[in-house]
Order: sequence, then structure tokens, then C-alpha cells
Amino acid sequence: MTAYDVIVLAGGAAKRLGGADKPGVRVGGRALLDRVLAACADAALTVVVGGRRATARPVVWTREEPQGGGPLAALGAGLRMTTAERVLVLSADLPFLGPGTVDALLAAAAGRPGREGALCTDPDGRDQPLVAAYRAEPLRRELALIATEYGGLAGLPLRLLTAELDLARVDAGPDAAFDCDTWDDIAAARARIREHGAVLDEWITSVKNELGIELEVDTGVLLDLARDAAHGVARPAAPLTTFLVGYAAARASAGAGPDEAAAAVAEAARKATALALRWEAEASAGDDATSGPAGGPAGGANPDAGREGTGTL
Repeated sequence: MTAYDVIVLAGGAAKRLGGADKPGVRVGGRALLDRVLAACADAALTVVVGGRRATARPVVWTREEPQGGGPLAALGAGLRMTTAERVLVLSADLPFLGPGTVDALLAAAAGRPGREGALCTDPDGRDQPLVAAYRAEPLRRELALIATEYGGLAGLPLRLLTAELDLARVDAGPDAAFDCDTWDDIAAARARIREHGAVLDEWITSVKNELGIELEVDTGVLLDLARDAAHGVARPAAPLTTFLVGYAAARASAGAGPDEAAAAVAEAARKATALALRWEAEASAGDDATSGPAGGPAGGANPDAGREGTGTL
């Protein structure tokens, strides 16, 4: 796909949060704004409409006129900074937005000739114009027409814009358009990322963002290694071994790309796992010299027999 720009609206008053700095509220240890920025990291240009703050990656800042003038005014201010043919428009309070939804919106917006954009719908079927991708030219046209008709964009609802555009609807599931307007929403989002099926992925993603790491690693391999080190040597061996594997992989892949680094992690984990299994085999053999050959279990049994990679500790 061709390049796209992003406009993130982050300047609302957050009245239902008591005036709190909503883009800076943390969910899963990361600011809401940073979570949104991570979902569109491959954008050519990212414009954030709101007050300046520290962000996980570089952005361009601007403000709507007048400040507090609402989403249409903010969108107009952000659009003036962009140059790409397609513009992704997002609010800054979407804790579960992911790259998959971004890709789906961009693909739907370009789905057929004449289409002017695509937006997400929530589980109740309601349009979410701040989780959307638009073609820039019709977006500019409609904003200009609205500004002429109403004498400006301040205080106007987004439906005035979306009603005039030919937009596809994208059902991105229950979470992509989940936004945090209240403290109950924040609490629900924080609880959801700690659910059993999601917590490890959320934690690993947060750690990689915190450390500035762009590396896809088979976490199941590392978890199996930690299990084998804990069972075959001693429980404290699990975190220490995985640390040493990471250090060894970093040395082996210094200056290489992410694919080479991931391969180095896998190879170091393989070697460390084999060592842990040898330790376990020796322990099971005991001190009886007749129990089996040195370095292996009694009867020459395969230390790998019966083991399957469970990905759990």
C-alpha cells in the first residue's frame, strides 16, 4: 500500500475523567497515547492535535483553533499538516487498537474506485469516525464546505462530515473501537489486559516498547527453556538462564537485523535447553554408578522423551 499519514486527536477536556490528562493515563503500564501510536508506527507522518508531552516515538504537534473547539476543528488543524493521499484518523484513548485494524481500515478505504474512506463500527453497530481512514482530498473538500456553511468548524459534530462521505464500514471486533471516556472504562481496560489469554502478549509488548526493542521472538521457546531450567537445575535458574540467553544472542547478532537477532535467540535457547536437560538427566540418574552411563539416565534413556513444548512454566 502507498504511504499514509496519521492524525491523532488528543486535546479533549476529558470531563468525565474529572479533567485528567486522558492521553497520559496508563493502561498496562503505557500511556493511552503511546498505545495508539504503536498501532500506526509505519505511518509516513504522525500529527498529534493536543498539548505537547513526551511520546514513545517522534510526532508533529499542532493545536486546533480555538483550543477546545471540538473534533472537527482538531481534525482540520491536523489535516493541514499532512501530505499523503490517505489519512488515518484516531482518538488518543484506544487501548486495544492494533496494526491489524489499521491495515483493515486502509485496505477498505481503497477497496473500490470512488470510495472516500472507511471507519470502524462498534459491537452495537455505531459508526466510530475517530477510528477511520479517509482519502485526503474528499476529506479536505468536505471540511471546507462545512466551514463555509457554518462559518467555521468549532463546536460542530463529526456526523456533519461522515454523512457526506462514501465510507465503508469495518467490523474490527469488540476491542478495536473500545475507548476510555470514564474511570470505569479505564478500570475495565486495565482488567482486560490482565486476562489469562492476553496478559503475556500485553506484557511482552509493553516491555519491548519500554526498552525500545523491535524483535519478534518465539516466547514459547523461552518459556520452555525457563521451565526446563527450573525443573532440571533450580527455580532461580529460570530467570538467570533466560537473561544469559538474551545476552548471548545480543553478542552473536551485534549489528544484525531483527530476523538474525531472533534466530540467535532461538539458537541460544536451544543450547541452554539441551544443557538443562542434561543436568536433569544426571540428577535423575543419582549417584549409583550402576544406574546408567555417565552423563545420561539409566538405560541410556532419551532425556527428551515424553517432553512436549507447552509454553508454560
